[in-house]
Amino acid sequence: MTEATTDIRSIPFSAADGAATTLGDLGDGVLLVVNVASKCGLTPQYEQLEQLQRTYGERGLQVVGFPCNQFMGQEPGSMDEILDYCATTWGVSFPIMDKVRVNGSHAAPLYKALKKIRNAEGAKGPVMWNFEKFVVTPTGEVHRFRPQTKPDAPEIVAVIEANLPR
Repeated sequence: MTEATTDIRSIPFSAADGAATTLGDLGDGVLLVVNVASKCGLTPQYEQLEQLQRTYGERGLQVVGFPCNQFMGQEPGSMDEILDYCATTWGVSFPIMDKVRVNGSHAAPLYKALKKIRNAEGAKGPVMWNFEKFVVTPTGEVHRFRPQTKPDAPEIVAVIEANLPR
């Protein structure tokens, strides 16, 4: 299911170095926003996320990782440790932002907005676990996919391909 969220690209958050940025600062193409964790059973999804970045990056896809330690403490490291882990273990070339909270009263403003989006089953609300995915199209539509949906699943790839230039 998709919903338009016209201001999603302008909501500020912190980059890994603490600098203020927005999704809009990352370009006007398709964005794949994912809350990530290094010590999760779903962590191997980094491999598929990186492959999507390599396959579609030149056409305008930007994968964006947001480390989150809210689910059983599965992202306990410092930002330096997280960045090193992502680069050396998974060869991650896409940007990893500063750690965020995705649920609760202290959730990052970006995630407060993203949680209002319904997934394909019509459910919205809290992020269920690490590796929940949000595809933001150039027109501001947001498509939500639950953690168990792999980044290279046909339904995610179809949304990406449909919104990239040919």
